[in-house]
Amino acid sequence: MSEMSVRASARRRGIAVSLAVLALLALSSASFAATKAKYVFLMIGDGMALPQRNAAEIFLAAEKDATKPGIIRLAMNELPAQGMCTTYSTNSLITDSAAAATAFACGEKTKSGVIAMDPKGERKLPIITQLAKASGRKIGIVSSVSIDHATPAAFYAHAAGRSVYYGIALQLAESGFDFFAGGGLKKPKGDKGDQPDAFEAIAKAGYSITRTRDDFLKLNAASGKVMAVNPVLDRDKALSYEIDRKDGEITLAEFTAKGIELLDNPNGFFMMVEGGKIDWACHANDAVASIRDTVAFDDAVRVALDFCKKHPDETLVVVLADHETGGMSIGFAGTQYDTFFSKLKSQKGSYIAFDSYLAEYKKTHAAETATFDDIAAKVTEFFGFRFLSDERIVELESKAKGGDSAAAQELELAVKPREMKELRSAFAQTMKGAKERSSDEETYLLYGEYEPLTISLTHILNRKAGIGWTTYAHTGVPVPVSAIGVGQETFNGYYDNTDVHAKMKAAMGL
Repeated sequence: MSEMSVRASARRRGIAVSLAVLALLALSSASFAATKAKYVFLMIGDGMALPQRNAAEIFLAAEKDATKPGIIRLAMNELPAQGMCTTYSTNSLITDSAAAATAFACGEKTKSGVIAMDPKGERKLPIITQLAKASGRKIGIVSSVSIDHATPAAFYAHAAGRSVYYGIALQLAESGFDFFAGGGLKKPKGDKGDQPDAFEAIAKAGYSITRTRDDFLKLNAASGKVMAVNPVLDRDKALSYEIDRKDGEITLAEFTAKGIELLDNPNGFFMMVEGGKIDWACHANDAVASIRDTVAFDDAVRVALDFCKKHPDETLVVVLADHETGGMSIGFAGTQYDTFFSKLKSQKGSYIAFDSYLAEYKKTHAAETATFDDIAAKVTEFFGFRFLSDERIVELESKAKGGDSAAAQELELAVKPREMKELRSAFAQTMKGAKERSSDEETYLLYGEYEPLTISLTHILNRKAGIGWTTYAHTGVPVPVSAIGVGQETFNGYYDNTDVHAKMKAAMGL
């Protein structure tokens, strides 16, 4: 056969293969188009990238058995489709939640701080929830932070600036969506507190507003449009951290389950569920609070997955993050190749809870006469630290090297001399008050904008466990995306956050 004949034959074979591939793709597309996701759950762990997921899994394993390394998998990490998405906004490689949520909700990049609008804040972008509502589906928006915060807001409002809380709250009333739940409103009467109450506008728009657990539990499919506010809110109108949650408060999983009960109908629904305080805990470099909220968020994911099992051919569940927060790492120079996550169990509350204790202490103690020794017992109670003499530490270290397990256990949370120096310095900064504190770069690197003593205590505990942090802000790393259900295969691979929007729209047949 001549060279020309060989080439012609190869071309014919190539064309035949290409036609076969196109035929398969056409069949696949036809099959996919015939199967639409009637029910969609978009679960956003704010600030929750791979380190946060992994830390929670390591902690759960250490909580069960601290004698050997391992993990207990989160539900989100067992989903069949696992991908990664990039997170940058139009003006920064390190996005904020407003721009990231807009990418998911609208499929377009925007400037950090802008909600569901173009980067100049001039053009409103179509939101996937609005499209879903027009298709006959009901809409639910659930968050552990205030419902007018950046991430939930991007799914029902348009704003050139994320801090226009009052205007965002009024758009909630105008949305006509069916279920809002979780936190409250940051500024229901405007920045100066002199505007008509946004809650009244929401009620006038036909929403039943619940503020107690009993009223929440009474809600049913006949309740109509609902705004369910947790009975206990923190200073930012958000749910308590999971580690601080008391009886009577409503969990993110319970809000999700009630949302399903209220939204389920023959036309389907779209529900966005945000674990917003994972992010806040990571901003404060509080690993324990972050881990506990990640596990609480995973409980909400399990609720969605239980629904998916009942409707496997009609449901899509997507779990992801808008960005990573804190630059969290599993590994610290002081612990080298080891981790000791069981030490984290000693922390009894969030950084906010300890801040509250310090605020009360400062009311009755002057900076000039206060000493760290005053609160050492409280530190031990709250974080588990032991304050031993230098001589005792040297003695225990010698015994531990000789194999004395009791000495090693006593040393586990012993505060070393350099750590004690760090705590006394932080205590002095705390007692000065925010206005009197140093405002130089070194002080910021040590404490960020947080209570110096509290963040020093969490840093020391985290380091002892083998966890490091690089920032009090967000980072620009890609984040994991997990999925199950209709169109799940499209969420495998590596893509941009705006592609998540397109993949959900395709699955829903919008």
